[in-house]
Amino acid sequence: MTKTLFLTGASSGIGAATARAAAKAGWNIGLFARSEDKLNDLADEIGDQALVLVGDATDYDAQKQAIDKLADHFGQVDAAFANAGRGTSSAGTENGDPQDWKVMVDLNIMGALYTAHAAMPHLRKTTGQYVVTGSAAGRRHIQGSIYGATKWFIHGYAGNLADEMAEWGGRCMVVSPGMVDTAFFDEAKPDKLQPKDVADAVMHALEAPARAAVREIHLMPTG
Repeated sequence: MTKTLFLTGASSGIGAATARAAAKAGWNIGLFARSEDKLNDLADEIGDQALVLVGDATDYDAQKQAIDKLADHFGQVDAAFANAGRGTSSAGTENGDPQDWKVMVDLNIMGALYTAHAAMPHLRKTTGQYVVTGSAAGRRHIQGSIYGATKWFIHGYAGNLADEMAEWGGRCMVVSPGMVDTAFFDEAKPDKLQPKDVADAVMHALEAPARAAVREIHLMPTG
């Protein structure tokens, strides 16, 4: 049976690139994000392998219902990629906006936890995989970066979850890119990593043989 991927933050950037890469590799994809128009355009491009699942990653019930719907539609869920995330508007602690921090933490941390919790019953059935987007910012200290601290959490959580899932043969991988040319930044970064570079790394982990648990892939632009 064709494998199926649940993907948050699917409407653009790394998410959309991963959806295209997964479809090319023969996977079915559940496209989860808030932007229905963008998801519909992407689904039209991919074809019958894609299922549009509109929702907010900070809403646990929305994620659970979407994953359950995906499993019903394609028969199973073999992997979940918690990719949705955002930065913060003001840098640092003293000059930061606590309410903006909360919105970011709800998405970057709780959203990823919600994906894992909602997907786990399905992944157990398929001895599946959980993938989450970390960051180079979660591997080093950056002056005052609250965003970086959310990614430190993701890196620690992914390692812990990898050990938990290993008890039943499941696999967990964190992909940690440096600067990627996406809408995350106000200006284009053509000399940096491209979304497809990160998508290819994700697919390397998803397509690895069952004997190989790829726990982390760290990518940096060469420039």
